Amino acid sequence: GASGGTLKLVLCALSSCAAPQQFPAAQIDAGQGMVVMTDKNSNAFFLSGSSWSKLGSVPLKHVSVGPPGIWGVDRQNEVYKFVATDFVPTRGLELKQVDAGGQGQIVGVTISDSIHCLNANRASSIKELMNWNTMSGLLIYYSCAPTGCWGVNSEEQIYFMVNFKSAISVEVGSDRNVFVVNRDGQTGISGQVPQGTGWKKIEMSVKIKHASYDLGYLWLVSETGFIVKCTK
Repeated sequence: GASGGTLKLVLCALSSCAAPQQFPAAQIDAGQGMVVMTDKNSNAFFLSGSSWSKLGSVPLKHVSVGPPGIWGVDRQNEVYKFVATDFVPTRGLELKQVDAGGQGQIVGVTISDSIHCLNANRASSIKELMNWNTMSGLLIYYSCAPTGCWGVNSEEQIYFMVNFKSAISVEVGSDRNVFVVNRDGQTGISGQVPQGTGWKKIEMSVKIKHASYDLGYLWLVSETGFIVKCTK
């Protein structure tokens, strides 16, 4: 981790950032020392050593891992929680994206871009019916860390407490680093100050569609479905 200011990331190319592949990858998330992903066929996986292992039996389009465990959504926007050996459905709300990176809470957005939060007590409950809180505003993607939450709206604007620049997705690492992917498939990193001091563009040899960061590793998914792993 850094002590402050704007962080810099070692620039890397696909050939020099080899990662275990599970082609074609669609989305990836890292947290609590774990890495999970989905492929374009809605299969979920977790990284076990240097290879990917199947995660549950439920077809999912998006998965997230963090303090409240592993959560996901399927193509019908049903929300699932991983319990024991498989994903179990939760009732109460349909979401197109969820994030488990906060302080035990689960956040997500609906197909109409409304923003919702499930507090830590409810997220840890074994009850099937979940009572979500609705938040003000509209976002297409939402991600949290212990220090705060970030989101992207349909205008490709990034939000924390103030407005920054354009992006299509944003991910917050457990060490407070924030990464965004813009429409051109480029990735940037913010400083350790919760709302950031600026963005550093990370030059990549391929277009990126999804990014996630944890424990010093930046995990990326290219538009063609390859996984890239970079270190600071």
